[in-house]
Amino acid sequence: MTFPQDPQDPNHQDHHDNDMHDENEIIQEDEIEEVVEADDAEGDVAMDSDDDHEMGEGDEEILLHNDSIAYFDQHKDSVFAIAQHPIYPQLIATGGSEGESDDAPGKGYVIDTSAAVSRPVLPPSYQSDPSAGQQQNTELTPIFEIDGHTDSINALAFTLPKGDFLASAGMDGRLRVYAVGAANNQFKFKFLAESQETEEINWLLPCPSPQFPNTLALGASDGSVWVFTIDPSDAASPIQIIQSYFLHTAPCTAGAWSSDGNLLATVSEDASMHVFDVWGVAAAKNLCTDNGQTVVSLTEADQRFAVEGGLYSVAISPSGNFVAAGGAGGNIKIVGLPRLSEQQQPTQSKPAARPAPAIRGPAGRRMPAPGPRPSAASAEPSAQAGAILASLAVQGDGIETLAFSPLPNTLLAAGSVDGSIAVYDAARSFAVRKHIRGAHEGESVVKVDFVKSATAQSGTHGWLLTSCGLDGVVRRWDLRGATANQQTAQGGAQVSGLMKEWRGHRGGGEGGGVLGFVQGETGERVVTAGDDGVVLVFEA
Repeated sequence: MTFPQDPQDPNHQDHHDNDMHDENEIIQEDEIEEVVEADDAEGDVAMDSDDDHEMGEGDEEILLHNDSIAYFDQHKDSVFAIAQHPIYPQLIATGGSEGESDDAPGKGYVIDTSAAVSRPVLPPSYQSDPSAGQQQNTELTPIFEIDGHTDSINALAFTLPKGDFLASAGMDGRLRVYAVGAANNQFKFKFLAESQETEEINWLLPCPSPQFPNTLALGASDGSVWVFTIDPSDAASPIQIIQSYFLHTAPCTAGAWSSDGNLLATVSEDASMHVFDVWGVAAAKNLCTDNGQTVVSLTEADQRFAVEGGLYSVAISPSGNFVAAGGAGGNIKIVGLPRLSEQQQPTQSKPAARPAPAIRGPAGRRMPAPGPRPSAASAEPSAQAGAILASLAVQGDGIETLAFSPLPNTLLAAGSVDGSIAVYDAARSFAVRKHIRGAHEGESVVKVDFVKSATAQSGTHGWLLTSCGLDGVVRRWDLRGATANQQTAQGGAQVSGLMKEWRGHRGGGEGGGVLGFVQGETGERVVTAGDDGVVLVFEA
């Protein structure tokens, strides 16, 4: 096994100005600052051939090349979901199916990755003779099993801000909640309650607002969107419905909270996007649309917004000024949002205030009261609210994943089914900073996510992007602009900005690829969910 060497720091890229144009822009191919070619290996034979299956399905790739320091392999089928505890990042929840049959129940596990032993940096002599210092991976065992689903678990989330609860969501429409106890690094889980309001849940997200702790949003296959708060003090109804929305007419494919937790953006296969005013903050300032529920509602009836084939990803900028929606054909729409407060960017954390008394929401449902209203000066609406600021179409296939960089950077990364990653600069009217065509060797990019706090590496804050794809590989990119010593050979081409890659999962074809990952705040460890039924722990 070879151990990749850390690349030298790249030259720092000058900051761009912060001008934002109001007009609707379409980014053309000739406007791209840097195009990185990575030829696909046409004609390569897939690793999961029939002969390999006879050798032992699910094991062959790990035996051939495995960069991980630990693994968990008790899942009997694909691992669809993964979540990380916000306070104890070593605590990882994974979920999937108990088998390949149609009636196989859902199954999940909680593992403690602190047992994974870090590997020392090896001298150059080990590079020429890997067998001289081969180290065994740590086998991880579960500390808790997630049961009770009659179909696959396809979403998991720890509540914010303290991870008091773990929620699992399944293709059976069930939302199951477990109380999490932690003392002296000993963790206990206890089933609390279950709710089923829809036939199938597609995604699940915790609300980031400390003012409304232990709140979750989910999107369903029938197009509905639900917001719940978990209150264990109410023994009769610990899972309380805060809001329910029925504006989408096809499956709700993705959702995203604003950084302050006031707004919830959702998209659908019907090519609609709605940004919901969950806690009534916008309504108090007369900033809602005519339906009284949203601050922005756009459908394919508006030809400027129409995306044939639907929308499948969404993200709200950290500043809260705009929302990005990605869909079929490589289309991305950038839409302005109203200004609800003076500043929505993250600030130093403060002790959470005691929750306000409960009030009655729609249909008499119990919901927490909104917090104090912002000052009158902050109530001024943005001139760009609801406006389509840009239409982007650089990539050739559907946009599966979107992510904004942490402030003060203003980057938007998009991962496509065509295997490419495009990076836009919002401070330059969403000019294309990079287009890495073969980022995942022609296989779909499943997730992109910026490292939130790269404190260990000087000058990289807001520039490091991690990605995974159906090629079975996890990669980390430095988006500052690469020097020659950072260019890494891949498939006969040089890929600019690739810092490191981790292999271990089977890739390509059915039953291969990385379906998700978590990397904490610092990105020092990446834990993956594999379509091959394996969870791997990698170390940066």
